[in-house]
Amino acid sequence: MTNKSKSKSMIKKTACLVALAIGLSSATAFADMTFRNALSGDPIDFSFGKKGPETEATKHFMQTGENIYNKDKDVITSGESLFATACAGCHGHHAEGKIGPALGDSYWTYPRARTDAGMFEVVYDGARAMMGPQRNNLTVDEILTVMAYVRSINWGDAEDALWLSEEEREHFVPAPVPEEFKEAMEKFNESNGK
Repeated sequence: MTNKSKSKSMIKKTACLVALAIGLSSATAFADMTFRNALSGDPIDFSFGKKGPETEATKHFMQTGENIYNKDKDVITSGESLFATACAGCHGHHAEGKIGPALGDSYWTYPRARTDAGMFEVVYDGARAMMGPQRNNLTVDEILTVMAYVRSINWGDAEDALWLSEEEREHFVPAPVPEEFKEAMEKFNESNGK
């Protein structure tokens, strides 16, 4: 092997190692927090899933578990549109519940979803029954956008709104209960003798 071919071979090997190191570091450095699967408790592997932009919101969320989109009215409007296409089929057009549970009340199938980190874990990596992982359908930023919309329409109790600070919970004003949810609850109560 000539010096020239040795040099080319060494450059290729170095380039491959650098690319591998960048890939591994981005998969592990993406999250400073440890997000866990809602069922198994195993750490979530972020090397899978739909890739998207690494926004300030995603960086902040991956470090803190706090969704800064929760107070951004423009993002919440975008979240409503994403919710309509990605979530409403199961959770209802107003999050009143259909095949999947209502998302605006105080009952959480997975109590961890009362926090932003917990809701993200359930949406990103899936849970029981029909709540499959959405990591291949939505980017992390899109999931945070949908979550902000869901938080904005919450009609539940402030004490269960653990995504809010204590001060925010003191001043929490629930959203109006959707008529579809009221009707569904009336039917449920009638059929169960309540």
